[in-house]
Amino acid sequence: MLSFSTVVVVALALVSSVVSVPMRARQSPNFGDATFYEPGLGACGVTNSASDHIVAVSASFFDTFPGATANPNANPVCGRTLTANFQGKSTTVTVVDRCVGCALDDIDLSPAAFSDLADQSLGRIQVSWTLN
Repeated sequence: MLSFSTVVVVALALVSSVVSVPMRARQSPNFGDATFYEPGLGACGVTNSASDHIVAVSASFFDTFPGATANPNANPVCGRTLTANFQGKSTTVTVVDRCVGCALDDIDLSPAAFSDLADQSLGRIQVSWTLN
């Protein structure tokens, strides 16, 4: 029979292993793919256009951000800025949405923000980015 303290230690180890992946994503810099999308009403409850400098972070990053609740409009990552870098160019964008098709460190930029980094004909680029 396991003691109470053993059960607590095992439970904490399990929670720690689950939490470690999203927390790693908040370290700087992050490396992932950047694509672009046609903005509209985002998960943060704000409507944006293609000319706005905005970003959708991965659903994994968004949903596990410290302080996130069931209401995506109240997610503390909403309104934060991040700076993305590609081949000596950078752009600073505001988090307004979550990207369901993105891997943990991938980001989905507005067309204007993507164009700050590369020609849209590339479609997908590998970037480094830092949450400000």
